[in-house]
Amino acid sequence: MATRLVQINMKARNDSTLGGFWAQALGWAVSSEGPGVTNLEPEGFVYPDPVAVCVDLVVSPEPKTVKNRVHVDLATTSAAQQAQLVTRLLDLGATPADIGQGDVPWTVLADPEGNEFCVLEPRPRYQDTGPIAAVVVDCANPRALASFWDRATDWTLHEVTDDSAVLRSAQGVGPYLEFIRTPDVKTGWNRVHLDVRPYPGDDPQAEAARLRALGATAVDLGQSDIPWTVLADPEGNEFCLLAPG
Repeated sequence: MATRLVQINMKARNDSTLGGFWAQALGWAVSSEGPGVTNLEPEGFVYPDPVAVCVDLVVSPEPKTVKNRVHVDLATTSAAQQAQLVTRLLDLGATPADIGQGDVPWTVLADPEGNEFCVLEPRPRYQDTGPIAAVVVDCANPRALASFWDRATDWTLHEVTDDSAVLRSAQGVGPYLEFIRTPDVKTGWNRVHLDVRPYPGDDPQAEAARLRALGATAVDLGQSDIPWTVLADPEGNEFCLLAPG
């Protein structure tokens, strides 16, 4: 058994408006599961497919109060394209963000609701990822957390050090999943989290049990009768185990 990283879930005060920003930022299509939920995926995309990690925006009244522990890095192919993308994002409503990054070759911005993200300078690794180069998770121990996610999913561990770890779909397509060491302590639940999905025919209860045996823990966020299971990885980062499909 194994799971696949299929999407990130982002809480939003206004899912429709924030979804419009990210759809334009990524060049993706917008759909809706109903009031309070906006889905983003590439045009013509057949879900799920590792060529893209989709974005679900879900309405939440709780305000953003701390730096997100999960964010996206956007890919560029040249210095000129990086500058053009930054300008376009600012025109769409993004704002410059200072998270203590100092003098770096990438640009840190925040979306209209304050969610931090990075526009990277051109890097060979990200030339074929699509608009999202990587989904990045802050953590205390990249080695340990990458070990969990390497076993939890069918993604492949590419490299690991004391300061960072990198995984990618076993098919070698789509964005990377990266764990970066940070001294920041997790406080509260993550406004942006990972959603994983088992393969068709897998037993969701058995998969949840397997993830708990690997070090995940059950999370009670007050959810009622829902078709997914809320868990947390060994550092307390919430994620959702969706129904097989």
